[in-house]
Amino acid sequence: PARPAACPELQGESSAAMTTPTITLFLMVTAAKATVPTIGDQASAMQLSQCAKNLATALAELRTAAQKAQEACGPLEIDNALTVVRGLEKDMVEAKASAGDGKLKPLPGETLEKCSQDVGNSTKAVSSAIAQLLSEATQGNENYTGMAARDVAQALRALASAARGVAATTADPQARNAMLDCASDVMDKSANLIEETKRAIAKPGDPDSQQRLAQVAKAVSQALNRSVNCLPGQRDVDNAIRTVGEASKKLLANSFPPSGKSFQEAQVNLNQAAAGLNQSANELVQSSRGTTQDLAKATGKFGHDFGEFLDAGVDMAGQSQNKENQTQVVSNLKTISMSSSKLLLAAKVLSTDPNSPNLKNQLAAAARAVTDSINQLITMCTQQAPGQKECDNALRELETVRGMLENPTEAVSDLSYFDCIDSVMENSKVLGEAMAGISHNAKNSNLPEFGDSVSSGSKALCGLTEAAAQGAYLVGVSDPKSHAGQKGLVDPGQFARANQSIQMACQNLVDPACTQSQVLSAATIVAKHTSALCNACRLASSKTANPVAKRQFVQSAKEVANSTANLVKSIKALDGAFNQQNREKCRVATGPLIEAVDNLTAFASNPEFASVPAQISAEGLAAMEPIVVAAKTMLESSTGLIQTARSLAVNPKDPPKWSVLAGHSRTVSDSIKKLITNMRDKAPGQRECDEAIEVLNNCIREVDQASLAAISQQLTPREDISQEALHEQLAASVQEISNLIEPVAIAARSEASHLGHKVSQMVSYFEPLIMAAIGTASKIQSSQQQMAVLDQTKTLTESALQMLYTAKEAGGNPKAAHTQEALEESVQMMKEAVDDLGATLSETASAAGALGGMVDSITAAINKMEESPAGEPDGSFVDYQTTMVKTAKAIAVTVQEMVTKSNTNPDDLGGLASELTNEFGELATEAKYAAITAENDEIGSHIKKQVGELGFNCTGLVTKAGALQCSPNDSFTKKELIDSARKVSEKVSHVLAALQAGNRGTQACITAASTVSGIIADLDTTIMFATAGTLNRENSETFADHREHILKTAKALVEDTKLLVSGAGASQERLAQAAQSSVITITKLADVVKLGAASLGAEDPETQVVLINAVKDVAKALSDLISATKAAAGKPHDDPAMLQLKNSAKVMVTNVTSLLKTVKAVEDEATKGTRGLEATIEHIKQELAVFSNGDPPPKTSTPEDFIRMTKGITQATAKAVAAGNSCRQEDVIATANLSRRAIADMLHSCKQAAYHPEVSKEVQNRALRYGNECALGYLGLLEHVLVIIQKPSHELKQQLANYSKRVAGSVTELIQAAEAMKGTEWVDPEDPTVIAENELLGAAAAIEAAARKLELLRPRTKPKEADESLNFEEQILEAAKSIAAATSALVKAASAAQRELVAQGKVGACPANAVDDGQWSQGLISAARMVAAATSNLCEAANSAVQGHASEEKLVSSAKQVSASTAQLLVACKVKADQDSQTMKRLQAAGNAVKRASDSLVKAAQKAAFDAQDEQAVVVKSRMVGGIAQIIAAQEEMLRKERELDEARKKLATIRQQQYKFLPSELREDGQEQ
Repeated sequence: PARPAACPELQGESSAAMTTPTITLFLMVTAAKATVPTIGDQASAMQLSQCAKNLATALAELRTAAQKAQEACGPLEIDNALTVVRGLEKDMVEAKASAGDGKLKPLPGETLEKCSQDVGNSTKAVSSAIAQLLSEATQGNENYTGMAARDVAQALRALASAARGVAATTADPQARNAMLDCASDVMDKSANLIEETKRAIAKPGDPDSQQRLAQVAKAVSQALNRSVNCLPGQRDVDNAIRTVGEASKKLLANSFPPSGKSFQEAQVNLNQAAAGLNQSANELVQSSRGTTQDLAKATGKFGHDFGEFLDAGVDMAGQSQNKENQTQVVSNLKTISMSSSKLLLAAKVLSTDPNSPNLKNQLAAAARAVTDSINQLITMCTQQAPGQKECDNALRELETVRGMLENPTEAVSDLSYFDCIDSVMENSKVLGEAMAGISHNAKNSNLPEFGDSVSSGSKALCGLTEAAAQGAYLVGVSDPKSHAGQKGLVDPGQFARANQSIQMACQNLVDPACTQSQVLSAATIVAKHTSALCNACRLASSKTANPVAKRQFVQSAKEVANSTANLVKSIKALDGAFNQQNREKCRVATGPLIEAVDNLTAFASNPEFASVPAQISAEGLAAMEPIVVAAKTMLESSTGLIQTARSLAVNPKDPPKWSVLAGHSRTVSDSIKKLITNMRDKAPGQRECDEAIEVLNNCIREVDQASLAAISQQLTPREDISQEALHEQLAASVQEISNLIEPVAIAARSEASHLGHKVSQMVSYFEPLIMAAIGTASKIQSSQQQMAVLDQTKTLTESALQMLYTAKEAGGNPKAAHTQEALEESVQMMKEAVDDLGATLSETASAAGALGGMVDSITAAINKMEESPAGEPDGSFVDYQTTMVKTAKAIAVTVQEMVTKSNTNPDDLGGLASELTNEFGELATEAKYAAITAENDEIGSHIKKQVGELGFNCTGLVTKAGALQCSPNDSFTKKELIDSARKVSEKVSHVLAALQAGNRGTQACITAASTVSGIIADLDTTIMFATAGTLNRENSETFADHREHILKTAKALVEDTKLLVSGAGASQERLAQAAQSSVITITKLADVVKLGAASLGAEDPETQVVLINAVKDVAKALSDLISATKAAAGKPHDDPAMLQLKNSAKVMVTNVTSLLKTVKAVEDEATKGTRGLEATIEHIKQELAVFSNGDPPPKTSTPEDFIRMTKGITQATAKAVAAGNSCRQEDVIATANLSRRAIADMLHSCKQAAYHPEVSKEVQNRALRYGNECALGYLGLLEHVLVIIQKPSHELKQQLANYSKRVAGSVTELIQAAEAMKGTEWVDPEDPTVIAENELLGAAAAIEAAARKLELLRPRTKPKEADESLNFEEQILEAAKSIAAATSALVKAASAAQRELVAQGKVGACPANAVDDGQWSQGLISAARMVAAATSNLCEAANSAVQGHASEEKLVSSAKQVSASTAQLLVACKVKADQDSQTMKRLQAAGNAVKRASDSLVKAAQKAAFDAQDEQAVVVKSRMVGGIAQIIAAQEEMLRKERELDEARKKLATIRQQQYKFLPSELREDGQEQ
């Protein structure tokens, strides 16, 4: 750039934008996307969705630009920071000049309170940034030092703005000038610090530079403190602290002369002063939440009251004649002085940051510490009647804890809600016993016991108050409209306390009066607190997403740990020799530790790491009220009770007081009961769960109605919104629900206060989900997909309902163990339902070309990659690197396929885009953990950057795929898709390069393993050619031409193997070289062996296969060795991965040796078969070791594939026995090749089938056991054949039969195990019983379909003159419907009866000879078919009759046919059934129901016909000719009808005779009777 400072300015601004504001914007994007599904107005929803996408894209581009700017401008950042700070110093001078002229005005929104808080926060940020700057400068890392300098400049800019605001809003000119002067001084000192840092970077490790740097940093720290002290209110607190310090100097005197007052006067003064100081402490706590004026007034009063109290305490010390008692009084006064100073310091810090919940808790704790120390002093000094001082102490304690209930909008402890209830219950029991003890002991004047009861009652009341305040807070924040506070990255209070303890321990160490035991005690304190600090740093570094902060926490922890280790060494030396020299070494060693802890504490005070306070809604406050009121009533009554008891202890004979005590006691009991009742009634989340359950039930009803409409083809498509918009809305709802499953489960398990929030949040997405699902279904053409969407939506809603029921029962109570298992099951069910619906949506979306959801998924994956992970990574960098390489290559393949499909079949692009989205999601997840486990942050950030860029290019490709799918013939879009695909492929190569930079050696191993896999596949192809007899020699070459080359290459491979094994423990460079060298050598070896095999000639294929198999074994062993080397890289020698590496190396050497032997024996006709068999035996042993290792296979297969593979074992066994008997080398070598293939295939398919997800654990173990036994049996057979070949004998050959029988037995067991894998449904499809059951089920389905058809039928609208027949038509429909329902029940009952017969053994499930049972089954089949056919005819006749197209006779005939076929079905089932069987009774009842329904239809139809005949009016013509003609016509019609009746009877008889021939014997007699 033309202006050198412009680049770092730009980069500084963009980096600033990439910190907190960007995180806020990313959260805004997430919130917007989560809100989209809940917006009813479609236009607004689409606009919000589009804006969120645009903002996300812009942020991603800004992030990329900032990273590039940082890479380009890193070295200039220190200069830029210095320029900024000098400019700020100039601004402060100008502001002071403006103030002098009266022109300094506050900016809009600036108030004194706000600007004072901003000054406090910005000073912390500056301190934190300076600590970071010092740490990076010490290490000499210029890049990170520049980033730290930039952070310092940004923090100073905020401080300058806040200081100007304070000056502009302050009326006092002196205070205004002081503020601006101090701010200007901070800028000056900070500029000096940055200049010194620049010099220190130029001379890394120079001790003088480091010393100057530390001095300048200390000057900045002091200037910052002066700035804070200029704030209004701070000066008053400082004055009070000075007052306490000055007053405490009186305690340093050697003697305390008596003041002349009596002991009683001194005692009264001390009690009054104690009450005043206690009151002032409580007022100070309250004022810290108010204005600066309130704080100034309260601190002044506290300082005054402390002075009076100390004077009274010194008087009391003077009253003590005993030196020991005097010392004890003074010691207690010192404790009160220290706790008072801590209280004032806490108030001072809180006044600058009033919203910090941690600081408020620390202030309350400090006030309680003051009360406790006052009580200790009063207990020791006062000589009252026993029980009186206990009552006074109790009253002071109750006064202190009362403040907790004034405004319980902050957590007062870490107790969960149910812990609070338990605490209330336990403390109420203790309080009940204490109250009884107070009454009893006061009545009997047992004053010591009375005092004990008062003390225990006071502790119980404090515990009750604390639990009630925490419970009320949790009820308040659990309201869905409230916002719970968030824990900060670190607890600054913990760091401050640890810092203070470490400094005090170090002072004790260097104290000359310190004894040896005190030295060891101090060392223990130091070790304990530094360990806690290091653990806190480790946790913070794992949680933060800021790489600079992560690095700083780690570095600070290292500095603290190293300086602690040095101090411990010097303490050990001092403990061994307690002399001045070692003490001096200890003193020197404490310096670096104190400095390291100071720097860490300053860094941890950064507001960025602070916690966020809770915001409780009005509804939340109303819910808290009953608990708070009950607790306040309890405290007030308890105070009255203790005051009454105090006077009764002195005068137990005062009846009115006893009635007052009883009244207070009753009020306390009632208020505690109310407190417990209210806490149980107000349990967080219960109301929200009930409301959510009601919403989900309504949602289920809506889906049911939509499903019924879809079945009847009446689901009206939504016209107000596009299908893509509906898809996006549905996908977004499903995604948000999926994101909330685990949070709801966690809240239900143990976080009651979050349950209401999470449940309300999750259920808010179900109404949009249902609307979108119904809308999506209405626009889907395929009825199958339509029902799938609706059914799966209903399943998801039902599983959510089940989860809410269990969540409500669990209620966030971790002690409710009985609900945890049910909760886990419901969570799992809901996750599966989400996955199923998501998969269906992906299919429908990709089919429709709606790919917007995929773009969102990729963007979400990129954003998640930038988030810090929830826990520690499970694997090493190598594990993540391996997975990422595999996934990146899969992406490359998918992209290439998309290019191909864009030309041939664009409709497939949606599915490929979905595949690409899933693959990128996996890659991004792995990249997050790979970045964490990388060697350094630079490699990690580079990997994430490359994966992010790949993601952005993937979104472009997916968008183009959607566009091309919508317009397949658009050549311009096709060209754009190809360009996008090229860019994605290019970015994949960048990702692979970034991974290689991370671990070059392991990356070389991954590449090598891939290459070797290709070689193995190539060798498999060569074996196929050789087996087919087509691997021919070239020219006239012989094997001798290749032998030496093979042997030489094999020996070179052995050397490479040694290098590979040693490379695992060496550098990545050496490992990479060894991997590359071994791949080159195995490639040469495979090529030369293939040439050698070809030279043997196609006439000897078996020998060719033996030779190629030998080199294939070597390649497999090398592949395993490379994988083991990759896993063992960088691991210690005792790691299990190293043992695996050694084993793999042994196998490699064995296989190379086997290859060398095979090469030497290949031309020896007498031994080549034997050698081949030996190699096969070794290969089977290795395959068996892989089979038995317990690792699941990469894929699974079906039991059918498994059974198919067992056939090869039978053939190979026969071949092996034949070879053993013949002892011919040709047979042996053929056996060796066949055996190798058969056993390997069997073991692979056995393991793949056994690990199928549907196979039970028991069947899996059985299959694996018999697979192992089969392989071992076959191995034994081959070894026996080998013995026979070497020493043939008749006895040995006779033993072959036993070996083959063992193998055959194992194969039989294997086949049975495969059948068990199929389960009970594995049947013979030709079995008549199975046919019968299928026919029954088919009949039932046909009948149910007919019944549904009848349901849709409605009587036809007729002319008015036919109104009388409507009754008949209604009867027809009702009767036909009842027949259809009854026949459906009948067929189902018949099926149940058949199953019972099978279970009783009267009929076999799969009979070998199905003559008898088959006859029964055939009867059942024919009857079932007849029932189904007759019912179908009945429905048609009913339909026709209603519509006026058929006669009543046809209807009656159809009904009678249903009745007859039903009777036949009953006979078929009666043949062998037990008459007392419940199933048979149900079958009989079902049959009777069908008969009754049929009869009622017949009667209705006949009655209608009879009535119609009665009502038919015959008009007789009056004329002669017409009358005769009428008679002739009637007679003619009668004769015709009689002839038709005779013909119909004959036809029916013929049909029955024909059917009778095919009926089973059991049915014939019954059929005749009918």
